[in-house]
Amino acid sequence: MKRTAQALLLVLTGLGVLHAALFTDLYLRYVKEGLRLPLIASGVLLLLAGLAGAAAREKGGDHGHTHGHDHSAAPRIAWLLFLPALSLLLFAPPALGAYTASRANDTPVQAGNRFDPLPDTPSPLPMTLTDFTARVRQDRQQGIRGRSVRMTGFVTPAGQGGGWYLTRIIFTCCAADSQSVKVRMYGPDALPANTWVAVTGTWHPGGTLGTRSAPAALDVHGVQRVPQPVNAYTDDLPLTPS
Repeated sequence: MKRTAQALLLVLTGLGVLHAALFTDLYLRYVKEGLRLPLIASGVLLLLAGLAGAAAREKGGDHGHTHGHDHSAAPRIAWLLFLPALSLLLFAPPALGAYTASRANDTPVQAGNRFDPLPDTPSPLPMTLTDFTARVRQDRQQGIRGRSVRMTGFVTPAGQGGGWYLTRIIFTCCAADSQSVKVRMYGPDALPANTWVAVTGTWHPGGTLGTRSAPAALDVHGVQRVPQPVNAYTDDLPLTPS
C-alpha cells in the first residue's frame, strides 16, 4: 500500500467515524452515548492526519524513489482495511439482538443491601429488567409479589424448550463488553425474534421470592409492539403509554 493510499484510508476512516458520530446515531451501535465527543475528536484527527499525509506526498512527489524498491509499500492484504472504512460510510451495521443474547450469559445481579418500598402508583408499575430481576432474587420484603409491572425489551426465543425472553443488551463501554439481562415470559406465544415489545404482568412464582432460587420470570397479561429506542443498549424504564 503506497503512502497515497494510506492517506486515503485515514481520510475515509475519519469521514466514516464523523458520519456515524456527528451526523447519525449509528455510533450507539458501537459505544455508549457518553463517548460521542471522543469519537468525533478521533474522526477529526484521522481526517487531518490523512489530509496532511496527502499534502506531504503531493509536495514531495516521487523523488527519492526512482531507483530500487519502494520500501514504504505494505502487503496487498492491507487493502482489505478499506472495507471497514467504507462500511462506516455506506452501510449501517446490524444491531446486536436475539442471536447475541441467546449465546451470552445473563448480567449478574449486583448485590443490594436494601430496597426502597415500591411506589404506591397505579398499576402497572414501570420497571427495568435489571431492577425487576434484583427485586425478585434479593428483596427479602418481597415487595414485587402480586404487583403488576410493565417492562420493555426485545424478544429472544428460549430455544428448544419453547417460550421466550424479554431481553435487553447493555453496554458497559462498547459492544465488545456488552452483557444481556433476560426475563422469562409465560403466557402468549412469542412474536418474531428481535421484535421490541412492552410487556405487562406479574411475577411468575417459583422458588423462594427474595432469594436466588426465585426465577426472573413474568406471567404475561399483555404484550404491545413498541418502536426500538434510539439508544437500544441501555436498560431504561419503559415509556408511559399516552
